[in-house]
Amino acid sequence: MASLYFKYAAMNSGKSTQLLQVHYNYLERGMSALALTANLDDRYGAGKITARIGLDLPAETYSAETDIFDMIKARQDENPVHILLIDEAQFLSEAQVLQIARIVDELNIPVMAYGLKSDFMGKLFTGSEALLRWADNIEEIKTICWCGSKAIQTARLDVNGNVVRQGDQISIGGNDQYVSLCRKHYMRGESKPMLDADEMAGLLSEVA
Repeated sequence: MASLYFKYAAMNSGKSTQLLQVHYNYLERGMSALALTANLDDRYGAGKITARIGLDLPAETYSAETDIFDMIKARQDENPVHILLIDEAQFLSEAQVLQIARIVDELNIPVMAYGLKSDFMGKLFTGSEALLRWADNIEEIKTICWCGSKAIQTARLDVNGNVVRQGDQISIGGNDQYVSLCRKHYMRGESKPMLDADEMAGLLSEVA
């Protein structure tokens, strides 16, 4: 039986790397793996899934208007699709999450969706919330904060590296704009190690 998987994490956790590995595993076994990503994320070019380790993969894209069930059904009528891999799944609408659930249930095609759970304000993305409710299997991909603790939040940074709390939910960016933090340092707004009083005094004395 096919299943709907949701693998979520904070930024820079290796989500895309895992997706590329699964895609390679299917191709290595002579099976067809279809990769899909949001057309919102064009940092590395439209229709491309790129991992931080330097690997990339051509992919189909979806927009808010895409009926993903109809897309895969049409593709399946031409050539078999053995698995659907979705990157940036947080950008799915709830209707699209239900569409990929139908792909699993009616077409018997497993779907693995990878994405962020929450935004820089700590609020669930629409697609992630729906996947948490409808997925058969939910897995957290772990990454760490600069302090070494498990990172659970993605913080947005301004041009000076300061954590910001307000703005549009969606703003496409990479390491220059986002950092993964543990709860403590997210709540404190500390995107990097802070100097303590003695270190600050030493620094000021060197400048003087």
